[in-house]
Amino acid sequence: MQVYGKNVVLEYLNSQHKIYKAFIQNNFDNHSILDKIEKRSIPVKTLSKFDMDKKVNGLHQGIILEVEDYKYVTLESLIKKDNCLLVMLDHIEDPQNFGAIIRTSEAAGVDGIIIPNDRNVQVNSTVIKTSVGIALKTKIARVINLNNTIKLLKENGFWIFGTDMKGVDYTKLDYKGKICIICGNEGSGMSKSVKDNCDFIASIPMKGEVNSLNASVATAIIVFEALRQRG
Repeated sequence: MQVYGKNVVLEYLNSQHKIYKAFIQNNFDNHSILDKIEKRSIPVKTLSKFDMDKKVNGLHQGIILEVEDYKYVTLESLIKKDNCLLVMLDHIEDPQNFGAIIRTSEAAGVDGIIIPNDRNVQVNSTVIKTSVGIALKTKIARVINLNNTIKLLKENGFWIFGTDMKGVDYTKLDYKGKICIICGNEGSGMSKSVKDNCDFIASIPMKGEVNSLNASVATAIIVFEALRQRG
């Protein structure tokens, strides 16, 4: 996998993740990054801006790293903690949304994120770039079936909160204890089967002409309400 951008690269260089190679634009002069690359004895290839632009579809800022693929955690490792707060994504497709949700979750102290194996964006270069490297510090588990996962969470004492326009005002719900907040797909929201398995449905009241919010924005609002209640 390739990651890029100065802030993301610094996150990797300051971590223990494997870095196989660095691609540097021929006029790159960030000595902090260059010194860390040299200190870690990472092989370097110098390229023109034209060749750098061909390597990634995004703003690389003159630096690209070839790194090991993101390492997911097991679901079991996420559910052991008392008073655990999890976020589950019900087939989020936009890597920008996923990256933003990762940043929100880390900022709010969320204990982990659960995503399905299929029909959901995985942790890729764009997600890592959008999260500004915070994905490296976030525990993310992949599961085969969301409904089976919800059943397992309930068996382990979790309350499940879905998000939908037709539900209870999100500020009226109690988010204390072991909880999982589900964020639905950008276009269709939560699937019916997932919605039916939720204990509560949280809604964000709308006052203007807009009748829905971006998935990452809606998730942030509810996650931080949970954080406020939980102290």
